[in-house]
Amino acid sequence: MPDPTIAQKASYPVDLAPGDYWWCACGLSKKQPFCDGSHKGTTFTPKKFSVTQAETKRLCGCKHSKNAPFCDGTHKSL
Repeated sequence: MPDPTIAQKASYPVDLAPGDYWWCACGLSKKQPFCDGSHKGTTFTPKKFSVTQAETKRLCGCKHSKNAPFCDGTHKSL
């Protein structure tokens, strides 16, 4: 499997309302950190995650987190 494109070497702090979201795993989306369908034709698929209460989350921007869709600091070593 190819490596995803690094969208940015930092997390995306986002304020999320309760609901379902699709995190971009390929790094090609123009609506980072969320999926816009740019993965079509690749081996990547977006990762669905849910939020039960309004909160700020730090979503992975480098697309290499072992805790996707959340940032685990991996971008610091890329």
